[in-house]
Amino acid sequence: MAMAMLPSFWIFLMAVCVPGGGAQTVQMDASKWGFVGSQVELRCLFVNSNPPVKISQVTWQKFLNGSKQNVAIANPSLGVSVLPPFKDRVSFKQPAVRHHTPSLEDTTITFSNLRLSDEAAYICEYTTFPAGNRENMVNLTVLARPMTVMTLSAPTIVARSSNRKMTVATCLSANGKPPSLITWDTRLKGEASVQETRNDNGTVTVLSSYVVVPSRAAHKQKLTCIVSYRNERITDSVVLNVLYEPEVTVEGFDGNWYLNRQDVLLICKADANPPVTVYQWKLLNGSMPANAEIRNNTLLFKGAVTNEVAGTYVCDATNSIGTRSGQVEVNVTEFPNIPPPGGHEIPQEQHSSGAAIGGAVGGVVLLAAAGALLFVFLRRRQRTFKGDYSTKKHVFGNGYSKAGGLPAHPPMPKNLQYPEDSDDEKKPAQIGGGPGGFEGSERDFDGDAEDLKRPYFTVDEGESRDYDERTLAFQYDPEPEMADDMVSQTDGSVISKKEWYV
Repeated sequence: MAMAMLPSFWIFLMAVCVPGGGAQTVQMDASKWGFVGSQVELRCLFVNSNPPVKISQVTWQKFLNGSKQNVAIANPSLGVSVLPPFKDRVSFKQPAVRHHTPSLEDTTITFSNLRLSDEAAYICEYTTFPAGNRENMVNLTVLARPMTVMTLSAPTIVARSSNRKMTVATCLSANGKPPSLITWDTRLKGEASVQETRNDNGTVTVLSSYVVVPSRAAHKQKLTCIVSYRNERITDSVVLNVLYEPEVTVEGFDGNWYLNRQDVLLICKADANPPVTVYQWKLLNGSMPANAEIRNNTLLFKGAVTNEVAGTYVCDATNSIGTRSGQVEVNVTEFPNIPPPGGHEIPQEQHSSGAAIGGAVGGVVLLAAAGALLFVFLRRRQRTFKGDYSTKKHVFGNGYSKAGGLPAHPPMPKNLQYPEDSDDEKKPAQIGGGPGGFEGSERDFDGDAEDLKRPYFTVDEGESRDYDERTLAFQYDPEPEMADDMVSQTDGSVISKKEWYV
């Protein structure tokens, strides 16, 4: 009787803290979850005592924010009743409960077509006699799978010279519960931003944007949005279509355009989106050569190359985004860098390689020739000179003595005079004819009169060559030798220049 007078919330606490309140217990799951639109079962079992108590009624209630709302009631006498707004979505699982005299030990209910508003705590309460009320509770969580959409930010993405950043793609995860996590997978360098919005129904919408600088490099790049929701991974991708001005290059000049080369051409190549519609050719600071013919993106020079072909050629390429230019400077040489074998043009790389090899070979040949000339010169000089520089040759007048033939060296004249205003070769003459003068006579030599008639020099006796004891080197006129042909040595001797330089 005292139990019947307790407030209902005290009864609820007793059921949760001490399940069954004695021998009788109400068994339920602690929590359950399901997605919006799905179905879930909320289990409720009554474990009776022995002898069993009488079950008068079972009531399911929704407990939210401190208040209770009846969901379904099962009474042995009155039957089953499901209250709005659950009438079409809640039913008792066991068929016996649905009979007019139901069995109420298992009163599990089935929730169909879950709604976000169904999220709450649900109480299963048994009314018994004479034990009183017994109850337990389960927490129901309703999840919302998000809707994922990835879109391009604009139908047209144009690359501008200003290099301004812009959003090129967005990834949306809408009405998710709990909220999603959005990441990006791409090779394109950019920045990602994320914004979350909490909706009134408890869901969260996540929006992520990808920001880049539109460029030619961004064209045809793949962007993949990755949405992570609980244990699920949702991906979506787009390929960027970036419009940009033409990127122009002029090809065809290989650095080997020479006079009379036949039928050369230049090609204007442009990378553009959309494609180039108009090509225009021009020659800087001049007019096109007479043999030039324009064929869309090709400039053909018919016939032989002339000096008129040389110059700087410019190609303008235009599409719907803009116009860009490319240029090349053409030089014409008189002869080819390397003559093309068999009439086929040789690439510039082969020209460069051939020039380098030719230069190396030419250098080696030149060094070999210089070495050969030097060898011949030294050899001839060695064969011509048959004297001995280690032995001083003393010269007097127009003859030479044998090495070591004089007991002493005659002193060099200190005072020489030359006839003035003479066209003849200057000849030294002694000032004064005394004993200190430079004058050769027969008394100065050994008396071999035949030796005095012609100049000669001797080879040392120890030199092993096929020469006679006296070897005639040069023949001179019988006139006396000129003093300026003599070279003074530090020991007082003189040596003829002719002996050195012939």
